[in-house]
Amino acid sequence: MLPHKEIIHGGDLVSAREQTGCSSLLDFSANVNPLGLPDSVRSAIIQGLEQSTAYPDPLCRDLRRALSRYEQVPERSILCGGGANDLIFRLAYALQPKRALLLAPTFAEYELALAEVGCPCSYHILREEQGFLPRPSLIQEAKGYDLVLLCNPNNPTGALMDPGLMHQVLETCIHTGAVLAVDECFLDFLPQQEEHTLKAMLEHYDGLIILRAFTKIFAMPGLRLGYALSSGVELLRKMDQAGPAWNVSVPAQLAGIAATGELDYLEQTRTLIPAERAWLQESLAALGLTVYPGAANYLLFRCREHGLAKQMARQGVLIRDCSNYRGLEPGYFRVAVRSRAENTALVRAMKECL
Repeated sequence: MLPHKEIIHGGDLVSAREQTGCSSLLDFSANVNPLGLPDSVRSAIIQGLEQSTAYPDPLCRDLRRALSRYEQVPERSILCGGGANDLIFRLAYALQPKRALLLAPTFAEYELALAEVGCPCSYHILREEQGFLPRPSLIQEAKGYDLVLLCNPNNPTGALMDPGLMHQVLETCIHTGAVLAVDECFLDFLPQQEEHTLKAMLEHYDGLIILRAFTKIFAMPGLRLGYALSSGVELLRKMDQAGPAWNVSVPAQLAGIAATGELDYLEQTRTLIPAERAWLQESLAALGLTVYPGAANYLLFRCREHGLAKQMARQGVLIRDCSNYRGLEPGYFRVAVRSRAENTALVRAMKECL
């Protein structure tokens, strides 16, 4: 077998099928929109397959024009990539930072990308007793870094950062000249997202970069499509040059263009997810689990059964064991918020395991 990197994320259906022998699995380990692919996006993918005998546009011009209208930012402020993860690594390669500040726990790829360029990381530890929310001390802690990288809502906690605190951290970064990168990939699931995005601040500081993706909100993780927003045109240029060309396929570009027109789909999602999240949170708590309230399409919880994920997998239900997140220990798990029927199946299987 060829050597490969350790798989540390959810959504690894191939490994799960090999380990459990189950061909049909209910996946709560990846936080993907339960509404599935919008019809227009599916049609665009098929059209993209037919056009894949030619190279994709390396500048993603049509997609950037569509995103400019969708996000209300200039085309020059948009860089497209093969998922947000591609852009995280490009950011690290482009900046070559000497010191970076991260939250803990948070998405592991930030630290992995920074390790690739030899950048040591410091951490603002999120405390369980404070709901895993960043504290005001983050404002002072942000001083002295080349890069401050935040996730809002955070993964895996789902906690939303206070908008006032976020703006104060931005002010610190402006004062010190640090780049502030904010991963807003799960913000699209929020009905009140405009209250929490820093998008309006892009024109005021070219050291601000916002990461977003089509992956979870439009249920297309297999296509790999994300984008970065920044008024720092030179930073975007360096990120573009920090990896290979043609990193966004023809089907992905056409799917993204179609997705930007799916406003009704987004409205349905923002109605469904809060209602199902509340139901699921109450149902998990009724099983005696400690459930942490979140704002995204997933929930973090704590369980005395540290082997819960393996027990659930044997029943054909995948959940995310969060013990490999920095700042968490065995007993923490994350589940996606899906449809009522799927959520009911999850709770039923969990009841049997517990």
